Amino acid sequence: MSAAPQNSPRIDQLSSIRADGSRLAIHPSDVQGRFITRRRLLFAVLMAIYVALPLVQVGGHPAVHLDVAARRFYLFGGTYNAQDFWRVLFLVTSMGFGLLFVTAWLGRVWCGWACPQTVFLEGVYRPIERFFDGPRERRLKLSGSPWTPGRVVRAGLKHGAYLGVSLLISHAALSLFVSAGGLVSMVAAGPTVSPVAFAWAMAVTGALYFNFAWFREQLCVVVCPYGRLQSAMQDRDSLIIGYDVKRGEPRGRMLKVKLGEVAPPRGDCVDCRRCVMACPTGIDIRNGLQMDCLACAQCVDACDDVMDKVGRPRGLIRYDSLNGLDGQKRRVLRPRLVLYGALMVAAFTGLALSLVQRVPFEANLLRFQGMPYLIEEGTVRNQFELHLVNKNPSETTLTIRVDSPVPAQVVVPQAEVKLASLESFRVPLFLTVQRERVTAPFVFTVEVKDSASGEVKRMEARFLGPTGG
Repeated sequence: MSAAPQNSPRIDQLSSIRADGSRLAIHPSDVQGRFITRRRLLFAVLMAIYVALPLVQVGGHPAVHLDVAARRFYLFGGTYNAQDFWRVLFLVTSMGFGLLFVTAWLGRVWCGWACPQTVFLEGVYRPIERFFDGPRERRLKLSGSPWTPGRVVRAGLKHGAYLGVSLLISHAALSLFVSAGGLVSMVAAGPTVSPVAFAWAMAVTGALYFNFAWFREQLCVVVCPYGRLQSAMQDRDSLIIGYDVKRGEPRGRMLKVKLGEVAPPRGDCVDCRRCVMACPTGIDIRNGLQMDCLACAQCVDACDDVMDKVGRPRGLIRYDSLNGLDGQKRRVLRPRLVLYGALMVAAFTGLALSLVQRVPFEANLLRFQGMPYLIEEGTVRNQFELHLVNKNPSETTLTIRVDSPVPAQVVVPQAEVKLASLESFRVPLFLTVQRERVTAPFVFTVEVKDSASGEVKRMEARFLGPTGG
């Protein structure tokens, strides 16, 4: 068997690390095919959604506005405050079980198709690199060439573009927290007016530039724990990208055989290494399933192109399961998938119920601290405080009404309260009853009606007196 090329990726060593431990830059080749076309379309949609979230108005507010400083959160027409934070538990649980389910079913499809690292690297930064430095062969030649004035200018322009894009992405992220209008005002006013926001924008810009200009695939294979956890999430029926060993081996280049000679046995793999050159993490998929594989399918497109040219069927490298690659039937419905699916459905059901049961306003009736009641001039007075919060996306008016089974003098300084979205207000409430009528504690009702939604909330409280024990 012939020796592998010196730079052939090994399954027991990171492809981006040389034998001496130094960094080896990976320059994936350009590929064309069905999967890269679909991924580019998906990248464009995802980036458009990301940019549109703080711009599109839903219910008078941005689709996503996370005003952490004021503890006000606007999400797709819903308004939330700090008291709604418990819903985050259902959100995180839903995402976690959803990731388990998708990974067990479709492998690392998230990494190759929807992860922000992949979306921005392959959808923005690599096209910039190709624009300035050309295709893979030219980039490899440039990496070993001397620093001529032309190369310096080209590198400066490329990294300037990296910085510009990083700056735009960081400001788009910042607008999720300060709103698009607030961001424009901050930029116009200058960094001295909003030093904290400016510092965060610069820090995120620097992190993005470092990541996408240099660190790149190392974030996936060194930092991100998801690749290391996938072996616990997947089984032999999970969808992966794999090489059909039975069909491809023994690999070797196509040979011209003279008349009368016997051709050596050859599989469909012509050992062109196009799959290796197309891989964004630099692995050789023919070595088997590896932690570094992002399931991006660039090796599939590269191999299919070669198979078309040599007149052999596509699918030597393909989406399949380990059982499918071994010639066995892939099971879709299996205990692991059923368990993950049930947990995901339960978590999403809890999240949906928590959102459906959300009220458009909050009203809490609290007794004043101190004495439970006051006696003066033959009367008994109880003092309460009504805490109101408008959780509608727009302004509303809350109307307060008190019903008492015992004749009482009710004092509500402000029976109608107009509140802006997520604004709160405290209303004192006083009930005074003639002492001879307080023969035992009794229950009265406070009703709050929301003019925006028409919803009514009723709260009961006990009126206490000297005979209440």
